[in-house]
Parts: sequence; structure tokens; C-alpha cells
Amino acid sequence: MAAREWKCKALTDIWTGDASGRGDRLIATGLLGSIRWWFEVLVRGLGGKACDPTLPEVRCPAPNKTPSEPGHHCVVCELFGCTGWARKFRFDVLDETGQPKSSQIKAKDIFILRFTELRPIREEEWCLLDLTLRLIEKYGAIGGKTVLKPSDEPGLADLDLSDFEESNGEVRVRSARRGLPLRSGDIIIQIVSQPVTSLNDIQIASQPVTSLNDLKKAVMGKTHGEPVSVEIKRDGNPSIVDTWFGKRHHRDYGLMEIIELSPICRKTEKDLRRYVSLRPKWREVFHSYTDDQGRRHDFSWASLTNFWCVKGRYLARQDANKSTFNQVIGRQEPKNLAQRLRNNATEFDKWLAGRQQESKKVFSFKEPPRTFGFVNPGLQDSNQRPLDFNEIRGRLEQVWPNFQDSEFFEGQTILQLLLSSAREGRHDV
Repeated sequence: MAAREWKCKALTDIWTGDASGRGDRLIATGLLGSIRWWFEVLVRGLGGKACDPTLPEVRCPAPNKTPSEPGHHCVVCELFGCTGWARKFRFDVLDETGQPKSSQIKAKDIFILRFTELRPIREEEWCLLDLTLRLIEKYGAIGGKTVLKPSDEPGLADLDLSDFEESNGEVRVRSARRGLPLRSGDIIIQIVSQPVTSLNDIQIASQPVTSLNDLKKAVMGKTHGEPVSVEIKRDGNPSIVDTWFGKRHHRDYGLMEIIELSPICRKTEKDLRRYVSLRPKWREVFHSYTDDQGRRHDFSWASLTNFWCVKGRYLARQDANKSTFNQVIGRQEPKNLAQRLRNNATEFDKWLAGRQQESKKVFSFKEPPRTFGFVNPGLQDSNQRPLDFNEIRGRLEQVWPNFQDSEFFEGQTILQLLLSSAREGRHDV
């Protein structure tokens, strides 16, 4: 059986989660589901029709069709499978030594994505898969928890600086919810720049804390979730607490880089467009529909045609009252109102901000910095203006000083860069 591998390095932790929502195990199907989602985005961007397997109304197979009949399933399900049509490959995630990986992929981990052919896979399919992984690597993200937004606010053990107080040359925890490493009343003695195991090691690069300003200096600029040891006094007794800088829910997840790859895509854009549009071989899937309660649903926006990306910049919360992320998506900036749309919100704001059980359409990562999202040209405001790339550029220009058009990559440009690098066996775009 032929197998192709992509050797990767995690730039952040990668979250797949299990049935209980814990992320300490690797769930390979979660990773594969994310790869399939981006594969669908690529196929739609090439003019093909791709079902959404999470929606009963549109997912494959087609009703009253047998697997051998044309139109039984879409071009994506041809490779990834659906009811009555098995996936064409076995998917494995391996560690650096080639052994099956079961623990969560952590930042700096080397891992291998292996696709072993079970039934014949066409060259076009290998090419589309290669382009999908390149798209994820250079412009997107993989796995779950990629919708969390970054923050520039300093903190410690999921606590804000406002959760600490200074008195008589001491800094103590003023308030902390249950279950956190630091408790109300703990006195912070010093911050250690690396985890330690005993009080004897505490002199290693430690930062004494006798004021709130000392604490702010110690935690400012640190990565959310970065491990740290803290010497504290609890109930009069000194001890060491292993904790983290910042707030865990502001950590970046899902960024990776490909460091070795085997396939080289020799197909042209024209070849791929022809393949994904073969009729009547592939099922014609409607990218919008009305459910049995009369509600309109549209996922046509999830296409490379509507995709954009900016590298080297991120959107974040700056403090309790300012958030460039919320400003761009149309939510109120104060933290206590952050889940509400801004006053006089437009249809654009409502779509970009998402709602319950509907994702935001803008995603941002701090380390390394990357921001991407989607537009929806079919959505218009009261002045008949579409939610297009110009609208997004204008919003980004309001929050990023000296933002240049050359920094903004549209989906069609990204496709050309991916195709060029794939044909040449490079992955440096």
C-alpha cells in the first residue's frame, strides 16, 4: 500500500479534544476533520461543489443513489468518504520516531501525518491534499480552539493584575476563583523564569516581588500559558507553586509548519478545476438551503475565493476597555460588554462576529502573528455595498498603523502561490 507523509513541527499546541472536552490526548479524527474542512474550502475555491458533512440537509450521499451511480457523493467525499463510500486512505499521526502518537501535540513537537492508500487515489487528489496542508501551514490553522482571540493583557495563573493588591511591601492575591493554583490571600514572594522543583533552586533567574509594579514587570510580555514557578507564602508557610503566565484561554492553538514532504503537485490550476467540476460524476451540492423551520443557511462563504490572510500582524485585547479584535468584528470593546454587538451594528458586524453555534469569521494568532478570515460578497448593507475584501481592508486599516495593501493576501493570490510552490517542491510561500 502506498503511503505519503508530511513531516511537521508544531508552532503552538494543537488541540483536538476528546468527548469530555479534555485536550491532553490526540484525537486523530479531530485532526482529520480539520484537514477535510480546509480541503472543502480549497475545492469550493476551485469551482467545485463540496458538501458539509455536519449538516444533514446537504451532506452526502445523495438520496436514492447507489455508490456506483454518478452523483452519489461530492468530490470531497470521493477521497474522505461518506455513508456507503469508504475513505480511500488510512490516516495516522506519528511521532518523530515513526510510532503512533496518542498524547496532545505540543509546541515544538515533531509529528508526521501519514496517508496510506487503501484504494487508488488519483494524482489530482494527492495534489489537492498537498495544497490543503500547505494552505493550513502558511495561512490557516488546524484542530480545535482556533477561534480564541489573543490578548496583550499581562496576568498570572488566569488572574488579571487587578486580582492582586499591594500592602506594606507585599503583594497578595486579592481574589481567585476555586481550582486555580493561586488562592486568595497568597503572598507572592518572587517569580522564577523557569519551573523549579525545590526552594533550593529558587535563586535561578528569580524576580522578587514587593510591589504591583514588580509583578507587572515580571509578567509583562510573556506568552499566555507559558510555564512558570512562583514562590509564595500561604498561611505563613513558604512554598513553590507551578503555574503559568497570562490566561490559558488566550493561548494560541493550531499553528504548524511542514519541514519535510514527499509529494510534488504537477497539476495545473486548469487541471484541478476540471477535476473538481466533473459532471455528472460528482454530486451537485447546494451551498445554501432553507431548513424545515424556514431558516436560511449559507456556507458558500467557506471558499478560498472568499479567504484572506495577513501575516506578521494580530488582533488582540489591549486592556479592559480596548480590543482591536472586537473593533474589527463589530463587537463592543469594553470587556464586560465584549459579547455584545456595538451600537448601530450592521449586517456585516453581525456576520463577522458570529453568534451562538456559529463561528466568527475572523481568526487571529499572536505567536507567531497571523490573522485570517472570510468575506461574504453576497451580503450587502443598506447602501448595497458588499462585504468584500475592501470592507475588510478598511476595518484593518483602522486598527493597524501603517497597514499596507501589499500585506493583504486574497484567496486567488494565495492559490497561485501555493500552486507555484507545490510544482517546485517548495513550501516557503
